[in-house]
Amino acid sequence: MSRSALVGNITAMFEDAGFTVSDRCAIRPKSFDIAARRGDDVLLLKVLANIDAFDGYTGAEMRRLGEYLHATPIVVGLRTRDEELNPGVVYFRHGVPVFSPDTAMDLFIEGVPPLIYAAPGGLYVNIDGDLLSDIRNEHDMSLGKLANELGVSRRTVSKYEDGMNASVEVAAQLEELFNKPLASPVDVLDGAEDVRDVVDTPEEPEATPHDADIVTVLTRVGFEVHPTARAPFKTVSEDESRERTMLTGHSDFNRTAEKRARIMSSVGQVTRTRSVYVVDRAGGQESVEGTALIEREEFERIDDPEELENLIRDRGEVEA
Repeated sequence: MSRSALVGNITAMFEDAGFTVSDRCAIRPKSFDIAARRGDDVLLLKVLANIDAFDGYTGAEMRRLGEYLHATPIVVGLRTRDEELNPGVVYFRHGVPVFSPDTAMDLFIEGVPPLIYAAPGGLYVNIDGDLLSDIRNEHDMSLGKLANELGVSRRTVSKYEDGMNASVEVAAQLEELFNKPLASPVDVLDGAEDVRDVVDTPEEPEATPHDADIVTVLTRVGFEVHPTARAPFKTVSEDESRERTMLTGHSDFNRTAEKRARIMSSVGQVTRTRSVYVVDRAGGQESVEGTALIEREEFERIDDPEELENLIRDRGEVEA
């Protein structure tokens, strides 16, 4: 299956699950393929046949964008090296949750979250420590006796009850012994913070010299500006209240710029952000499918956030 067909299949699956899905980010380089929203859940999705192609730089950008756009970055993939991704298992690459289309279908269509995650050394589950302690006491079983049953130390059992996660094998032993499920789901939509390895996020990239003046204007009118490196927009900007977020692009106005502006509008509708594209000459055109066009000279004269907001609102054809 081609990657394009795979992205199409994943898009259709999320639409079937009730998500609003953006247009595909069919430009290079790109940190994510589509954005999707269902209610308050917003996702930035990267779709790969082989997840080994997912590098640390892209992972860092996806995590940053997730913070700026209040979204969960996720990779949906088929395999790693020559092995298929196991269904029902969450993997991690560079701090981003990764799982198979089958796992995505279970989670987003069937409402069945994964219970297993991969980490160095094998496959693990979250044990509900309080429940384990209660059940052990109900069975009048000491820490030492349970440790003997499991073939681990008393200290290890105590750690399970304190919240330490267990291997799949130990979890299966516990559930067979007590005839009760003890595993807690992996909370993918919260980034699986309780199980993923801590990965330091590198500093955000510097704005290019070509975009420095644009950043200067946005900063002057009160926005905190986050440059990007592999997104279809040059920056994500937030006002002081963090209530208004804006996607910004900048280039000559040509076919590529129009394509980027359309993608920005589509992503903006999903993430509920406005978008603006700064061009040298707009030729009288005011917007591209909801992305406001502002000529550079006009943009550089703006010195008030309300003036910028009004321009974007008046010229944008689609409310974000």
